[in-house]
Amino acid sequence: MVDASWVESEVLKAVPNAVVEVIDLHGSGDHFHVRIITEDFEGMRPLQRQRQVLAVMKQHIPHPVHALDLKCMTPKQAETAGDTAFDPHGGGRGVHIRRIQKNKE
Repeated sequence: MVDASWVESEVLKAVPNAVVEVIDLHGSGDHFHVRIITEDFEGMRPLQRQRQVLAVMKQHIPHPVHALDLKCMTPKQAETAGDTAFDPHGGGRGVHIRRIQKNKE
C-alpha cells in the first residue's frame, strides 16, 4: 500500500516546482485526490497539465494506485478554487469532502 507522501514524491518528478497536496480519499492507499499548483502550468490546457503528471503516474495505475483525481492549476487559479476534493465513490454518487489546509509559512 502506498501513502500520500509517496504520491507527492512521484508527482514532483513530473512537476518539480509545484506545490502538491494529496488526500488519501478512503485511507486505503489506492484512491487519491491530488492538487498540483505551479506557474509552469500557465498557458497549458487542463488535459496537457494532467498528461504531464500521468506520464509519471501511469506505471502505477491500476496497481498500486487505482484512482487519481487530479486538479492541476496555476497559483492564480488556486486562489479562487474551492477547498473541497471530489470523492467519486462517496455515498455511491460522489461527494465533495473538505480538504485539510496546510499551514502556510
